[in-house]
Amino acid sequence: MAITETTVEIPIEHEQNIFGNFDNNIKKLEKGLNVTMVARGGGLKLTGEETHVRQAQEILSQLLELSGRGNTITEQNVNYLLALAMEQKKPDLAAIDSDIVCHTVQGKPIKPKTAGQKEYVDNIRKKMIVFGVGPAGTGKTYLAMAMAIEAFKHDEVGKIILTRPAIEAGEKLGFLPGDLQSKVDPYLRPLYDALYQIMGAESYLRNVEKGLIEVAPLAYMRGRTLDNSFIILDEAQNTTPAQMKMFLTRIGFGSKVIVTGDLTQKDLPFHEKSGLEQALAILGKVEEIGFSYLTNRDVVRHPLVQKIVSAYDDYEKKQERKNKVSAAKKSESAARKGKG
Repeated sequence: MAITETTVEIPIEHEQNIFGNFDNNIKKLEKGLNVTMVARGGGLKLTGEETHVRQAQEILSQLLELSGRGNTITEQNVNYLLALAMEQKKPDLAAIDSDIVCHTVQGKPIKPKTAGQKEYVDNIRKKMIVFGVGPAGTGKTYLAMAMAIEAFKHDEVGKIILTRPAIEAGEKLGFLPGDLQSKVDPYLRPLYDALYQIMGAESYLRNVEKGLIEVAPLAYMRGRTLDNSFIILDEAQNTTPAQMKMFLTRIGFGSKVIVTGDLTQKDLPFHEKSGLEQALAILGKVEEIGFSYLTNRDVVRHPLVQKIVSAYDDYEKKQERKNKVSAAKKSESAARKGKG
């Protein structure tokens, strides 16, 4: 491949943001795309194979667009654009960034950061029921919570109901002191944290007292009809098939339901089938239901989380292949014995 060089103009007011601390973003692009980048008088000289230089230009253009919109360029932004460049994909980060769901009490905008998250948010807007499935750190619950609070503020629904199965995450917690609410609160803490950050503690407590916001374990949903509500079922991978069916048949008129879960983090007994897994198989062809499958590309926590998720994915795929080979050998061995 022929070596080519070109220069990308970077306005001085955006240099620090795009380059990153100690030029870390530029170094990451150089290593990821195998190009050389040298800053010269308000521009960035790119040298390398033509395809790689073109990819670097595209990424720098996207980063400049984000910076121009007032965003602080993060390592996640750079990693995401690099990963998509490797897959020959060109996301429109400006369109994604312009989709502001709501603001936190501190005024910070909450918006999707990846194409997967944008598709998830769009699905929530269009569909009555949406399943958001993906690994930890992809914003499944947080974005759903932001959408619920925004709908509540605009009187699109009269109530927010947040629920999750109260199941121990592989630990035996034993006896917990206090009343029933204090026993289940630890399981619901992530939901409280998101509510406080987006809505503010005072507003949250005021609406809880009025009965307009309810945070409760899944068992509390039995026997109810949930009308005019925005309902989020979190950690749905830990529901049994019976619980999932019970929950989905509670939905009344004027309600919207978001079901989130991560099928790789089930805490059910080994022999127990996940209600989320079964629901995805049963309801996959129902047009009125939306399905958003987020991946490790959509992880927006610390970049190390994305690497951990990827490492576990690779390990589990290898184990699955080994199990299939082992099962095939056992089957073949049994067949030979049968003939003998």
